[in-house]
Amino acid sequence: MLKTLFGKMTAIFIAVLLLSFSITGGMLFYLLSNSLLQQKVVNMRDSASNLNDVLGSMLDTQNDTAQAVVMGKYFDNLIKYYSISTTSIIMIATDDGYLVAHSEIPAYMSNVLITENNEYKLPDKRQYELTSIKNNYASETGDFYGLFKKTGIEWLTVRTEFIYETEKDNRIQASIIFCTPVPEIQKTRKTIFQMFLLSVAIATLISSIFIYWTSRSITRPLKELSDMSKVISGGDFRKRLVIKSNDEVGALGENFNQMVDALGNLDNMRREFIANVSHELRTPMTTIRGFIQGVLDGTIPYELQNNYLKIVMDETDRLNRLVNNLLDLAKLEAGEINLKFEAFDINELIRISVIKLQGFIMEKELDFRADFELEKMYVYADRDSIQRVIINLIHNAIKFTEKGGKVTVCSYYKKNRVVVVVKDTGIGISDDEMKRIWERFHKVDKSRSKDKNGIGLGLAIVKNIINEHQQDIWVESEMGKGASFHFTLQKADES
Repeated sequence: MLKTLFGKMTAIFIAVLLLSFSITGGMLFYLLSNSLLQQKVVNMRDSASNLNDVLGSMLDTQNDTAQAVVMGKYFDNLIKYYSISTTSIIMIATDDGYLVAHSEIPAYMSNVLITENNEYKLPDKRQYELTSIKNNYASETGDFYGLFKKTGIEWLTVRTEFIYETEKDNRIQASIIFCTPVPEIQKTRKTIFQMFLLSVAIATLISSIFIYWTSRSITRPLKELSDMSKVISGGDFRKRLVIKSNDEVGALGENFNQMVDALGNLDNMRREFIANVSHELRTPMTTIRGFIQGVLDGTIPYELQNNYLKIVMDETDRLNRLVNNLLDLAKLEAGEINLKFEAFDINELIRISVIKLQGFIMEKELDFRADFELEKMYVYADRDSIQRVIINLIHNAIKFTEKGGKVTVCSYYKKNRVVVVVKDTGIGISDDEMKRIWERFHKVDKSRSKDKNGIGLGLAIVKNIINEHQQDIWVESEMGKGASFHFTLQKADES
């Protein structure tokens, strides 16, 4: 089926390629004549304009014999150069038709020109009259009023007007005439079109060979990809494609394997998420149900009921925190929480956060220290969410630090950002654990002996808050020597 598909694709591609080339060739053939003709006119006009300027400069130096000779030779050479570069016959005619300068005159033209006193003169007044030149420029196609009739071909003629005012208020008028055979222009078009057709033939041949080879090389791995997708759709995420090439097909196969890995991880996360939520819900629900049942059936004495109801209240609070954290995490991951950015002193926020946790610090007799680069350091962020980050990180540091240990919070500038560090001397985090600490419901302490009230969502929320600020957060740790959490915030101007 794939071979048939690629056969059709190859045929369609070649057909589209040929159709595109045909349309392009037709438009090229149609437009090339006018384009080349206009380009030729522009080149001839520019050359005539340059001759006009040089002729004026030459007349300016007519009183200086030596300089006039130099300018005259330069002007003659310039006429020869422009005659060759534009493939034109160049003539400079006075207002009465005499040629005062010209390029080489061919025999078929010299027989038509009038010769008087060894000077050439244009035979038709329309060939040199200045009244037909509008806006210092005139162009026409034909035999130039019979001048090139014997050649049997059309000529393109461009004329410009030359006017020179002398010091004695005399006026010199002439016309600069460029004549080039139209077949020369058409010859250029034909050459370009032939090169185009040759390019089309070569491109079509090469494309056909390449497409045929590519379609055969793509068919096999895509069939494997198709077969593997059926296996994956059945829920088996263990198999992988064998990558044999480094091209786009190989990249597709690699991306497919990465997708399978992601789907497998997502499936595992889904299972773990359901298991974790079930566990976190079942434990307090079991406790609540047991104690309420004990109160209702009289198993718990009346005088102890308040104590057990207090436990029930604590468990409901725990359930409420779990639900709220899950909702907050979902909103953060979905980008539904609107952050209110403002400039504030991060050090002041740290002090306020520490005060809120003072009871926990004193309970564990910790050595708590703050080390700020400056007394006040302003950041641009959402104050409430950053306070949640700070409290969460400090609370974790307190929780995983042994009694009498040390917790340090510091802040310092790094380029245009402020870095906040929460460091402890607790149990530390292994390399394997550090890869998963940002996952939902993941707890570093597997025995949960040190984290009986935690639900494993705090660091996931912290990570998402920092991501929403488009900042960085990372952790450094060594087992038995504690851990340090670092996060950055955008620096704000002090106000």
